[in-house]
Amino acid sequence: FILLCSLYISPPKALPSVCCPVLATKVSVTFTSGEVGIIESIQLKNFMCHSMLGPFQFGSNVNFVVGNNGSGKSAVLTALIVGLGGKATTTNRGSSLKVFVKDGETSADVSITLRNRGKDAFKPEVYGMSIIVTQHISMDGSRSYKLKSKTGTLISSKKEELTAILDHFNIQVDNPVSVLTQEMSKHFLQSKNEGDKYKFFMKATQLEQMKADYSYIMETKSRTHEQIEQGVGLLQDLRQHYVEKEECYKSIAFVSEMQTNLEALKHKMAWAVVNETEQEMKPIKDSIDIEEGRTEKYDQKLKEWQVKVNEAEEKYKAIQEKLEKISEEAQALQPQCVCLKADVQAKRKAYNEAEAHYNRSRTELKRLEKDDEQLRKRIEELKNSADQVSESEKLERQKKIAHLKDQLKIVHDQEVMMVQEMDQFQQAVYKSKEEHARLKREELDVKQALDSKQRQLKELTDSKTNRLKRFGQHVPVLLEEIEDAYRKGHFKHKPIGPLGAFISLKDAELTLAVETCLKSLLQAFCCDNHHDERTLQTLMSKFYPSGYRPQIIVSRFRNEVYDVRPRAVHHPEFPSVLTALEIDNAVVANCLIDMRGIETILLIKSNPKAREVMQRNRPPKNCREAFTAEGDQVFERRYYSSDNTRPKFLSKDVEAEISHLQKEVENKMAQLSTSQRRLCSIENETRQNEDYLNRRRRQQKELQEDEAQENKHKMESVKRDMEQQRGKMEDLKNILRMAEHKLEEIKEKLHQVEEIASPVKDELNQADLEVEKSKHHWQHYEEKQKEHLASIQKLKGELAAKEKELKEKIAQATQICPQRIEVNRTVKSLDTEMNRLRDKINSKRDHHGNREEIIKQLIEAKDKYQDADGKVKNLKKFIKLLDQIMTQRYKMYQQFRRCLTLRCKFYFNFLLCQRSYSGKMSFDHKNETLSITVQPGDINKAALNDMRSLSGGERSFSTVCFILSLWSIAESPFRCLDEFDVFMDMVNRRIAMDMMLKMADSQRHRQFIFSKSALEIGLIRILRMQDPERGQTTLNFQRKHQEEEED
Repeated sequence: FILLCSLYISPPKALPSVCCPVLATKVSVTFTSGEVGIIESIQLKNFMCHSMLGPFQFGSNVNFVVGNNGSGKSAVLTALIVGLGGKATTTNRGSSLKVFVKDGETSADVSITLRNRGKDAFKPEVYGMSIIVTQHISMDGSRSYKLKSKTGTLISSKKEELTAILDHFNIQVDNPVSVLTQEMSKHFLQSKNEGDKYKFFMKATQLEQMKADYSYIMETKSRTHEQIEQGVGLLQDLRQHYVEKEECYKSIAFVSEMQTNLEALKHKMAWAVVNETEQEMKPIKDSIDIEEGRTEKYDQKLKEWQVKVNEAEEKYKAIQEKLEKISEEAQALQPQCVCLKADVQAKRKAYNEAEAHYNRSRTELKRLEKDDEQLRKRIEELKNSADQVSESEKLERQKKIAHLKDQLKIVHDQEVMMVQEMDQFQQAVYKSKEEHARLKREELDVKQALDSKQRQLKELTDSKTNRLKRFGQHVPVLLEEIEDAYRKGHFKHKPIGPLGAFISLKDAELTLAVETCLKSLLQAFCCDNHHDERTLQTLMSKFYPSGYRPQIIVSRFRNEVYDVRPRAVHHPEFPSVLTALEIDNAVVANCLIDMRGIETILLIKSNPKAREVMQRNRPPKNCREAFTAEGDQVFERRYYSSDNTRPKFLSKDVEAEISHLQKEVENKMAQLSTSQRRLCSIENETRQNEDYLNRRRRQQKELQEDEAQENKHKMESVKRDMEQQRGKMEDLKNILRMAEHKLEEIKEKLHQVEEIASPVKDELNQADLEVEKSKHHWQHYEEKQKEHLASIQKLKGELAAKEKELKEKIAQATQICPQRIEVNRTVKSLDTEMNRLRDKINSKRDHHGNREEIIKQLIEAKDKYQDADGKVKNLKKFIKLLDQIMTQRYKMYQQFRRCLTLRCKFYFNFLLCQRSYSGKMSFDHKNETLSITVQPGDINKAALNDMRSLSGGERSFSTVCFILSLWSIAESPFRCLDEFDVFMDMVNRRIAMDMMLKMADSQRHRQFIFSKSALEIGLIRILRMQDPERGQTTLNFQRKHQEEEED
């Protein structure tokens, strides 16, 4: 804000330096002739290539510095620019001040004396008649100033003091009108670019500086706009703070008012409850009226279905009577049928018994005939042998037969006992064979278990060097084959497996539980697609027989593990299988989640604790099953014990597993040896029993020979019995045929009656269905009527309760507020507002400080807000005013630029006419170009030519005219030109010099310094520089035609 005001209030530097008739009253500065700002003397030390140059005095009007190249003419003008604060780049001699320090020296010094006389002097009481500006330049490019009075007293060493002096004297060392160096002349004046000439004009007239100032003001105004926007946001915060403090103040003032409002709300609440109860009663009354209107409808429906029930029952009774008549006929035949049926059954039973007895006799006869045939053959053999012996032998044999007959009975008894013994031995043989078979099976099982344990022992021993061999002897080789096939491009994605190789447990005690849970999945492989699956099957077929290869799971590979948190089991004490495992591969983890659901399975070490968690209480959320440390599987209603006792794949202690397996192998071998010994014992016992059984069978056959005679008598008895049974069977068969015939006749009559009764039964069933249907509808409407009447009674009960409640509410409301109030708000809204008021009252009482503090905070917030609001408003007014002023000043700038342009054109044409030249200056301010055309001679005789077509001398003369025209419109205490006539011939040089001297004579208040060959006229002072010499340290000046300066 202050910066903008300073830019707005302070006029641009260019305005005082320009004399324009239009703006003369505002910006022109009038100086006493030659009294302020001119250069009185200059002295250089270790500057550029000169150890000492000067001091020498300058005249107040025209000064010529002449000398050969290298004598220091340009060094004097360069020192003038640098010594008065100009930048190194302005001199076109270097980019840093350190280049002006003479080689081999550490610093350089420049001393310039400026005249300070008359009424326009700068602090004459401090500096006196002259101001000495001394500048010290260090080797590192830094510089320092000393501003001294005429007597040599140090007044200041600040750059700001020098800037104030230069501004006061209107000295502009970077303006080519004040100091025009050779390089500047070559760049701007000798350039053929019209843009460069325009820039020279703008720089000489300070219009360029004015334009830059205007641009800077507009940028600053834009930044101020942004600050105002930020201030508006801050203002809103201050306003909000002020409003809060004001509300706080008002809240304290209105606590009593809020109390009054709270009491009024209590009155309204009391009668609002009454209104709400009355509103609740209205729908109940309406419902009672509606339901009572429906009662007649239910009565009418009951009557209609009662009539239908009666009609259906009458129809049913008629059909039932008809069927009863038919049934009576059937019942009359039924006893006869039953008696006949019983008689037929009895006769058939007697016939069957006789037939069975006959068949048994015939079978017995056949057996006896067979035995008789065998005995007869044996007797014949004995008789034949008896005929061949002597009489004494026959007697001896008969005695023996008699003795044997006596013993026959004893032998018969022995035979019975022998049969029983044979049965016992036969049973013993059977048991021995069964025990033998059982022991054989046990031996086979033990051998298989022994082979399995030996294989496991070998796999564990091999896994000490290669862990993958736990999952099978062929797994390492298979993995090498898979890797080779993957490198050859047979797989799109390399299969992963066995899955157990990527798994490790955080708690080793849960190893058996995890193996029991995952089972064959530990040996499984995972493929990304079915093509890879078929390739892997082909590789596995080389190492595994059909039906024994590991499982292959096809699942799309993912680099991230599934997010199973919503469906996973979470227990504060026991882990799930997923959390108990450390899985190195995301694909393996996803595969186990898909195939086994490991995120839903708990691992509980203790069996009783597992039963308690899963079965006594409801299982944890998302938990399907659990496994114990012993491998037992626990469901909500089932429990399965594990067959495994030791882990096989995931155990970390391989040595312990090997030791355990070795013990198991030894136990199995001892068990196998015991089974083999027991098997040999059973085989011996079986052979002994079979030998004894065979001996007993041979003895039984020998005893059967004595029974031949007895068989003969039995055969005759059986034949007689068979004859009797055959006759009896014929009689019973005839009686049975007669009884069956009578039974068939009765059955035929019953069948005819049943054929008549069948359609009647169907008709009766249909009538019964109609009766049931009608009764069902009648019962339905009866239930509906009961429900309807019950709902009416319920509504009436609710209405009575509401009426009672209404009386109580009216009594309570009357106690709170005797006069009834009309309330349009709900109880809920009133209760909410009452609670809000109570909270607000309590909050005001509890949280606010004392009244004085609140008032103080309110005043501070108000002051801050008003102060910020005033500043923002003032800034907005200022920006608006600045826009108006800038618009006006830009118009003045354009007018000023036009004025300077016209004056420059006028002076340029005036100067050209002195040699009968004609010319034209064309300014294009839009494109920022300046074109100069000059024609030697009469303008009517030839067309104007561009300066590029002129000769060197003519172009130099035109350039001098351009410089003099700029001198005429620009103010400066002194003007310096370096080698201005280098490209002119003698004629044009003389004319140009005359023109410059004429202007100098007309402007005796201004100082002119030219770098030129020797010349001497009235007010002219010529300083001739000595030729440079090798090793020269100080240059002396010779003053020719020196004059005393006028006071």
